[in-house]
Amino acid sequence: MTNASVREFKMPDVGEGLTEAEILKWYVQPGDAVTDGQVVCEVETAKAAVELPIPYDGVVRALHFPEGTTVDVGTSIIAVEVAGGAAPAQEETAVAPAPAAEPEQPAEQPAARQPVLVGYGVATSSTRRRPRKQAQDPAAQQAASAVQSELNGHGAAPAAPAVPAAPAAPAQRPLAKPPVRKLAKDLGVDLATVTPTGPDGVVTREDVHAAVAAAQAPQQTAPAAPPAAPAASAPAAQPAAPASYDSARETRIPVKGVRKATAAAMVGSAFTAPHVTEFVTVDVTRTMKLVEELKQDKEFAGLRVNPLLLIAKALLVAIRRNPDINASWDEAAQEIVVKHYVNLGIAAATPRGLIVPNIKDAHARTLPELAASLGELVSTAREGKTSPSAMQGGTVTITNVGVFGVDTGTPLLNPGESAILAVGAIKPQPWVHKGKVKPRQVTTLALSFDHRLVDGELGSKVLADVAAVLEQPKRLITWA
Repeated sequence: MTNASVREFKMPDVGEGLTEAEILKWYVQPGDAVTDGQVVCEVETAKAAVELPIPYDGVVRALHFPEGTTVDVGTSIIAVEVAGGAAPAQEETAVAPAPAAEPEQPAEQPAARQPVLVGYGVATSSTRRRPRKQAQDPAAQQAASAVQSELNGHGAAPAAPAVPAAPAAPAQRPLAKPPVRKLAKDLGVDLATVTPTGPDGVVTREDVHAAVAAAQAPQQTAPAAPPAAPAASAPAAQPAAPASYDSARETRIPVKGVRKATAAAMVGSAFTAPHVTEFVTVDVTRTMKLVEELKQDKEFAGLRVNPLLLIAKALLVAIRRNPDINASWDEAAQEIVVKHYVNLGIAAATPRGLIVPNIKDAHARTLPELAASLGELVSTAREGKTSPSAMQGGTVTITNVGVFGVDTGTPLLNPGESAILAVGAIKPQPWVHKGKVKPRQVTTLALSFDHRLVDGELGSKVLADVAAVLEQPKRLITWA
């Protein structure tokens, strides 16, 4: 066998816009034979575990990363020896030369993205831009720099290409992936002032959030101009952390996978949307009786019927009566986008952490169809098989904190949505019913909404409508 017969399988983008994934489990080892379509490993991205199939036949030569490693999209993770070596030879040698391989790269990119994987295939353009900056031709380097600046949304500096020492100019520009640049723009952070901690000096999301926290701390106004100090201070700070760490009294858990995605989403939500939360306590005794009746209905045979089903239907009715609550804020276009469909998100606690899959077009489903969708959503989430597409495009969310015995809460909005309904525990409580104090089934609802596009009146109407339906379930018919 020769190097020409080795094909490198790269980490694909298994979801829209994802930049990295953690290798959870390898199903093959070096020396194993693999066939086209065979699953070779399981990876976890932002909140989803996905199995990756290999797109060709061959023999595993090497696994480049052990289990538990987080790998960037586009990075080779496994080497496979294949029978024919012509195409693989081009695939490998395309990475080695810098200026000479430039004309051939555009023709090879479609071939690398043809295998049908889970997402959009491997985007290799990011790994080929850096060699172009080292080209000796100033004119070619100027054109490449202009194109790269255009792609990243930055204006090209007119003076930098004219200087003979052009290679130094791109080095001064902070390196960051497009999602990180967008985050910095949304938070008003200048990437040039951020100290990078990623590999090869790349600015990460954590670096941007750290810069925001540093700017908000009143004690950190003095060290505003230390461009060269971070290089000297970072090595001094790193040895101090392990010295103060007592493994017998503390456990350090790497922030990755679901926890990392959740943290980024919640920080972005908290610092972007002005949250308002309203509460209402409601008698749901009639709803609980209806739940028991539906369990005996033949239309719901084999389906899971619980209070969450009717709460979801009540929210859908409230949205139909108050459609402006089902909207999102478009900062770039300075527009409010009102959705004429409802993708109902259900917050689910799984062994891997909190995820929020959604039921597509929930507004158009009958009650039995909604029950079937809820059951499928919950079972898939518990098995850890929720796909990335199932967690995208949500418009409004329900979080049921009552299953933990909690009365209520102040939930944070799922990014891109304008409202989230928290449902508390349903408990027997003394309640004035028909002029007498009686034990009734009572719960507390909390609605958080984005005050940029939802006024207090609109939020109050939605919450009141949900409560009214749960108090008198017959309104599901009269208001429908």
